Amino acid sequence: MKRLSLVVFFITFILSAKSQVTAQKPVWATISVPQMKCWVCKERLEDYLTKETGASGDGGILQVKINMYNGSVRIQYSPDRFTLDYLRTAIANAGYDADTVKANEDSYKMLPPICKRKDDGGGPQKGQPPCTIPPDQR
Repeated sequence: MKRLSLVVFFITFILSAKSQVTAQKPVWATISVPQMKCWVCKERLEDYLTKETGASGDGGILQVKINMYNGSVRIQYSPDRFTLDYLRTAIANAGYDADTVKANEDSYKMLPPICKRKDDGGGPQKGQPPCTIPPDQR
């Protein structure tokens, strides 16, 4: 009888531990990034987000889809590693405005002129092809 109760205890323990280890399902979030209008911006932000590891030091961003036409970024992430506010802050640290979070000033200053806010002379440059044309088609 002791043996049976011991086996039941261990099975219960293992099953409860396994359920705690199971990660949460990835979720999608759409973040407005009004400066995201050109290929330079797109490539810079994708590179930045793929290197983002989060507070715990492990990656949690699974996919990044950038829509340059409406200035938005869709991110699939693990909610047990990142929060939506953390993602907004990460985008702001890359130099871009993210929803209501303003870009980090030092990072913003390092952006090329084409990636800056319209108020600061950013966006399509006079005499240059439109920002939305891929570099290989210019």
